[in-house]
Amino acid sequence: MTKAQIVGWAHSPFGKSEAADTEELMASVTGPALAHAEIEANDVDGIFVGVMNNGFSKQDFQGALVAMRNEDLANVPAVRMENACATGSAAINCAMDFIEAGRGRIALVVGAEKMTATPTSEVGDILLGASYRKEEADIDGGFAGLFGRIAQSYFQRYGDRSEELAMIAAKNHENGMSNPYAHMRKDFGFEFCNTVSDKNPYVAAPLRRTDCSLISDGAAALVLADEETARTLKRAIGFRARKHVNDIMALSRRDVLAFDGARRAWAGALEEAGLALDDLSFVETHDCFTIAELLEYEAMGLAKPGEGHKLVRDGATRKDGRLPVNPSGGLKAKGHPIGATGVSMHVLAAMQLAGEAGDMQIPGAELAGVFNMGGAAVANYVSLMERVK
Repeated sequence: MTKAQIVGWAHSPFGKSEAADTEELMASVTGPALAHAEIEANDVDGIFVGVMNNGFSKQDFQGALVAMRNEDLANVPAVRMENACATGSAAINCAMDFIEAGRGRIALVVGAEKMTATPTSEVGDILLGASYRKEEADIDGGFAGLFGRIAQSYFQRYGDRSEELAMIAAKNHENGMSNPYAHMRKDFGFEFCNTVSDKNPYVAAPLRRTDCSLISDGAAALVLADEETARTLKRAIGFRARKHVNDIMALSRRDVLAFDGARRAWAGALEEAGLALDDLSFVETHDCFTIAELLEYEAMGLAKPGEGHKLVRDGATRKDGRLPVNPSGGLKAKGHPIGATGVSMHVLAAMQLAGEAGDMQIPGAELAGVFNMGGAAVANYVSLMERVK
């Protein structure tokens, strides 16, 4: 069976965009991604779009919007995927399945979201659509409130780790300084992140503003090709393994601190690839909130349950540490336009492996891990990636 490989990409700046909608955002990366891959639009066999929407826009049927700005794509089969905050990874996995099933040789994946035009109070409610509303709809603070509860539970079980969460935030903001696409390119430092103030209030205690990812607009795109086609192109990033594992949606029916779906996805991908965490050059992980990054250290097996704080303290996940985590600045600094996030994470990992990451570059990066999740570790995607060409 042929394997799908990444042969080109593009990434818009994340933040408050002047683009009117997802149609315009997707157009800003579609052409550049095809050009980067040295692929013509009429060579594309399938289009896979990742947009959560869920109320951000009255315009839906988002898969069809890509061709509105490039009529050469008008007759290419196009679909839209949605899997909460893992929407982008869902689109990538479906595009890879399409190629590996032999249904096409080249696929275009585009992820986007336009969030900042929606009032903040409405954004919170839209994002709660990624929770189990029958039980969790009344949580104060929306999705931040949900992760605030998770942080409270973690502190009750393992002790107050507010300082370590502030250290994670500070690390990711420092890394984000080197990311030209990042929403927030500002090094806040530990003291600011660790101090509750008018500029850094509690959003959902114990989570402060600096513990929460940003409401952002943005888009990212990948071009995927089968192995035979990829051999004829300039670059190719392969997947040693990819794994998608779901967990039960309702928090009441599982130990949410276990992040069991994430743990199973990581374990399955590493086993399939024949790799250990120490083989990886870096990881891009889903830090929608700093408590999520802390829990993900433990879920991936980098630390035992309750001991993720030790990695923060000894600098293991810093850019110069044992396993750099979020050298891009992560969602925390880069921003989190929902449908674009999973695609963005894979683009940034591919840039590292191709040696095209500029100031973000991890020297000698050979193997990358990407973890993207939908909801509170409900839909869990792990990709283990390497440069093929």
